[in-house]
Amino acid sequence: MTDPLLRRTDVDFLLFDWLGLERLLEHGQFADHNRETIGAVLDLSERLAADVFLPHYKASDSIEPTLDADGVHVLPAIGDALRQYADLGLFSASFAGDLGGFGLPFTVSATSYAWFAAANIATSAYIMLTCANARLIAAFGTPAQVETFARPQIDGRWFGTMCLSEPQAGSNLGDVQTRAVPDGEDALGRRYLLAGNKMWISGGDQDISENIVHLVLAKVPDAEGKLPPGTSGISLFIVPRDLPDGGRNDVVVAGLNHKMGYRGTSNCLLNFGENGGATGWLVGSVGDGLRQMFMMMNEARISVGFGAAALAYRGYRHALAYAKDRGQGRKQPEGPQTPIVEHPDVRRMLLAQKCYAEGALALCMYSAMLVDQDDDADNAALLSLLTPIAKTWPSEFGLQANDLAIQVHGGYGYTRDFDVEQLYRDNRLNPIHEGTTGIQGMDLLGRKILREGRGLEILRARIASTIDATRALPELAILAVKLRTAWQEIDDAIATVRQRPAGHVLDDATSFLFAFGHAVMGWLWLDLAVTAERVANGLSGEALNVAKGKLAACAYFYSYELPKVSAWLAPVSEDSELMKYGIDVL
Repeated sequence: MTDPLLRRTDVDFLLFDWLGLERLLEHGQFADHNRETIGAVLDLSERLAADVFLPHYKASDSIEPTLDADGVHVLPAIGDALRQYADLGLFSASFAGDLGGFGLPFTVSATSYAWFAAANIATSAYIMLTCANARLIAAFGTPAQVETFARPQIDGRWFGTMCLSEPQAGSNLGDVQTRAVPDGEDALGRRYLLAGNKMWISGGDQDISENIVHLVLAKVPDAEGKLPPGTSGISLFIVPRDLPDGGRNDVVVAGLNHKMGYRGTSNCLLNFGENGGATGWLVGSVGDGLRQMFMMMNEARISVGFGAAALAYRGYRHALAYAKDRGQGRKQPEGPQTPIVEHPDVRRMLLAQKCYAEGALALCMYSAMLVDQDDDADNAALLSLLTPIAKTWPSEFGLQANDLAIQVHGGYGYTRDFDVEQLYRDNRLNPIHEGTTGIQGMDLLGRKILREGRGLEILRARIASTIDATRALPELAILAVKLRTAWQEIDDAIATVRQRPAGHVLDDATSFLFAFGHAVMGWLWLDLAVTAERVANGLSGEALNVAKGKLAACAYFYSYELPKVSAWLAPVSEDSELMKYGIDVL
């Protein structure tokens, strides 16, 4: 069976019919591109993902990275694939021409990335981290830092990492203990010597790139040698594995983490400064590190969403192909076996996967479009609001889609003979890294809604616009009533939370996140359905089936998924029960 990655007609529907990408290309920084150039990039991505990234998908899972005296070694095929990716200029695709890039919209480069994530998420992780690392340096670094550390990554010769977590700190970056002591100044800026430990560093060491650029969060001690408390004292440093003069920096791999999935991406415990201090260069100003790092984290969060959506999408296409081929049961005693795709429960599972996978991809592409338009204040506010949804909803419900893909395969799905079990294991990381689901819930409710609120106003206006568009479409107008009710429940829950005692406002933030995410997806599915109705008359063949499929998925979502919003909001709308009992009952 040909491995089904992303369906091109679906991608075209989302990019051109729904998002109206061609309007973005008509002016400004993207005016050099048109539908033909975008199509060529997507064609190239589809072929390279299938021909070069996919073939070592199983091998990168079974042949894990190893550590010896010479460092970390990964499967050579990973390096071969990334070199071909670099040779075709895809690392640089979304960077401006003055940085050696193609100047593609982020929407297009992120969609291109989805093909590689679907084919081989572990190999693709090096791409995601490298591009985000280079983009941060290009935004905040000095010209010399950009030339020295960002340009080789944009070329795809060096790879990048983000070094945030520490063994004792985890997600609480205020507890970071890595220290940076001033060590003079040179052509690259203010130089420091770093000492500390960083945990869970994806791509922290490997033997497939010429160099590795670590972006490290650390604190500068005061005159008495004390580290500033909390996050306000965090600074950001560029710490290369190999120094500009060719010497090795004081960065040591203390160990490898052996993971459930995503195994082709080396994951390291790094020790900085075992032998006097790792040389690093300050980015921007002391104490400005966390604000700068949020640029990389937010890009990574959207990219994690894309990866989760891609894994869900591929698993769904596997399950659909299997269900059409697998026979079980007969309508007549002497008749042929019935393909299981005709069984009601299998049909239910496939429709749920379709809603999760295709909906997640649409959500991420919509968010990527907001990145391209974030010079507009409204779009920037909406992007800020939707980022925790774009990270979490695909991660949680993409994983559910992969779970259902295994179920459709039955016992075969639980074996290594079929890829769906690996797709599930690979996707299980996504609700954890780049901010866990619980952290995203607190960010959404605490910061984006209760503290800021502007993004929610913009979202309400766009939902109202979609509802208005259904007035001439009777079947969709009925769904619009349900959507309006769901959002009224969201508003009521927010009003209730505002009345809670300060210490309990976020007790049910994760439940609220699930409800809010499903309500957002209800809006997007209705918006997709409006587009499908608009374009269906001019389509035929597979393109018409894509449009009809959006209408079917929308109807399913409103019958089976949108009602869950009320259940998730029930504890949010009442007094929190979570903290009323002591830990002795656990």
